[in-house]
Amino acid sequence: MNIKPLQDRVVIKMLEAEETTKGGIILSAASKEKPQVAEVVAVGPGKEDVKMEVKIGDKVLTSKYSGTEVKIDDEEYTILKMDDILGIVE
Repeated sequence: MNIKPLQDRVVIKMLEAEETTKGGIILSAASKEKPQVAEVVAVGPGKEDVKMEVKIGDKVLTSKYSGTEVKIDDEEYTILKMDDILGIVE
C-alpha cells in the first residue's frame, strides 16, 4: 500500500465482523452490522491544533459510517480524520 495521509487523517483497514453471536447463532452476510473496529495502517503528521494519538498497528473504534472508503490493490481501506476515532481498543 502506498497511501500517505495528509494533516490529521488516518488510514484504517476494517476488521471482519463476527459471524456468530455469543449465543452461537450464525449470522448471514446481510444481517451483519458494519464493523466499527479497525487497524491503523498509516497516520498523517497532524496539524498544529491536532495531536495524533494513534500509531500504526493500533486497533481503534470508529464512528459509524465515517470516513471515505478507497480500494487499492484489491484491498479496501478507509481514510478518516483523527476526530472520527472514538478510542483505542486494548
